[in-house]
Amino acid sequence: MSKHSTLKIKVFHVEQVSLGDAYGFKEKQLSLPLTNEQSHGFEKVTINIIEPFQHDVEINTIMDVLPISTKVLGQLGDGITHTLTGVYVLMTGKIKNGAQMHEFGSSNGKLANQMVFGKNGTPAKSDYLIHIDLIAKEGAILERKLCLEMFAYVDEMIQPIRDLLKMADGRYADETHEYRELQSTGKPKVAIVKQVAGQGAMYDNLLFPNEPSGFVGGVSIIDTNNMPVLLSPNEYRDGAIRAMV
Repeated sequence: MSKHSTLKIKVFHVEQVSLGDAYGFKEKQLSLPLTNEQSHGFEKVTINIIEPFQHDVEINTIMDVLPISTKVLGQLGDGITHTLTGVYVLMTGKIKNGAQMHEFGSSNGKLANQMVFGKNGTPAKSDYLIHIDLIAKEGAILERKLCLEMFAYVDEMIQPIRDLLKMADGRYADETHEYRELQSTGKPKVAIVKQVAGQGAMYDNLLFPNEPSGFVGGVSIIDTNNMPVLLSPNEYRDGAIRAMV
């Protein structure tokens, strides 16, 4: 007797990203508004679009590079997920007149020199980057609390895009990938061990956020005392781990 879980990931490709007055997603074009430069107690939050192959730009330390995906049906690991390709979010940060937001090494400088493109977890050179840069107030302490506040704010900025993506008609997806998990009794059991970081500040991982690779609802492995967690293959595929390293 077999049990199975099915995950469908529907892909919508983005060919143009621009800044405007409001969030919008239509006919492969994504738009989003400029930010308020004084937000959530930060000194400054800015957003700009880095176009494909235009990577000769100065950035603060890379805090994260994340895809934009959303659950349409079911929970992480099953049901339907919509995701965008052709665009990623690039999150950077520092403290005004102070430290870069890093723990074991800063990656500020020319983006072309600090990013290896086209690898697992990094965008292709042909992708758009929504660059969100956060500057903490002068005198702020580089600690876990500040890092989490920055991640939470960026997640809040991305959620309206996810909400639009939820409403996209899956019949017009550019690609659909279906992953079925089969669990058969009497067969060998196979487990893959993945070691992730959990030490503090910019060395953290979240488990089971509300949205794929999201923040809200996630539980830090630091707060679980780095205890082992069992994930299904589809949960892993669906963004159940959010690396904040």
